Amino acid sequence: METLKRTPLFDVYAKYGAKTINFGGWELPVQFSSIKEEHDAVRTKAGLFDVSHMGEIEVKGTDSLAFLQRMMTNDVSKLNLGGAQYTAMCYENGGTVDDLLVYKLDENHYLLVVNAANIEKDFDWLKQHVTGDVELANISEQTAQLALQGPLAESVLQKLTDVDLSQIKFFKFKKEVDLKGIKSLVSRTGYTGEDGFEIYCQSEDGAKLWELILEAGEGDVLPCGLGARDTLRFEANLPLYGQELSPDITPIEAGIGFAVKTDKEDFIGKEILKKQKEEGAPRKLVGLEMIDRGIPRHGYHVFVGDEQVGTVTTGTQSPTLKKNVGLALIKRDHAELGKEVFVEIRNKKLKAKIVVTPFYKRSK
Repeated sequence: METLKRTPLFDVYAKYGAKTINFGGWELPVQFSSIKEEHDAVRTKAGLFDVSHMGEIEVKGTDSLAFLQRMMTNDVSKLNLGGAQYTAMCYENGGTVDDLLVYKLDENHYLLVVNAANIEKDFDWLKQHVTGDVELANISEQTAQLALQGPLAESVLQKLTDVDLSQIKFFKFKKEVDLKGIKSLVSRTGYTGEDGFEIYCQSEDGAKLWELILEAGEGDVLPCGLGARDTLRFEANLPLYGQELSPDITPIEAGIGFAVKTDKEDFIGKEILKKQKEEGAPRKLVGLEMIDRGIPRHGYHVFVGDEQVGTVTTGTQSPTLKKNVGLALIKRDHAELGKEVFVEIRNKKLKAKIVVTPFYKRSK
């Protein structure tokens, strides 16, 4: 039987009533109370996630920037100290190795935060392409990561530090922030469509920090699991690797062309991605809203007449909108807004229409 990996916070899950599942080889909480309750908490107050299963890779050396420019689709040279950047790594054919965050910690010192299921694959991919003075270190096991997300995130976390968190702007971070004695990197980023922070600390401090944040929340912060993380990111149209992105799906097709800078020097996959940016990709990720009753789930086929034109990548009943909605990768010719299509659900073709995404956008 497969031995599931556990994060440094595993022992505190039971205290908060976690229901755990196998998620890509990790034993992780799908929910603590209920997915809907946790989803609503993040939209209205705050939610706390253990995301220590994510991977962290350090890149150091005088050739670090040149190396990352070759590996990443975004323009890493635009990063200043204390800045974070969303990007992708691609294969030569434009398919996606992973989507990730790059943090500039210092001159010639970067931190990459990669998807949990891709840690070994990404590390090997990077190692294969190292040239010059570049040193890679997989520090995933030494690192815990918590995400505090929602409108109250700043006021709650502020109780734990003298650092003025309002000064950390979106996609910026401060390293070595003292959170009640726990040295942390605090980043204004997240995967929920809400304001909030992703917090990195030593693995042995993760459980203590979890308790400190919940205590500071005084009942306004709910522990949250993977279920709410998925519905929240989906409503905000944030891609999930393995669904909206894969070795067979390019960043352009997935709608993250903003993270592909084809005007910079050569990077892996540039030729295909440049062509797709200029001429349009053969497929496009679109939003679907069901007209007939039914929920569009991952893998369901999308039809126009008798022709299968695409596949649902993610779908659910949106907890915020109370509508059955989905994301689907479909042929570009059929991707116009308002167009009616059919989703095959349990051998029945049910009517849906193509709608604007994201399904949810927070008011600033």
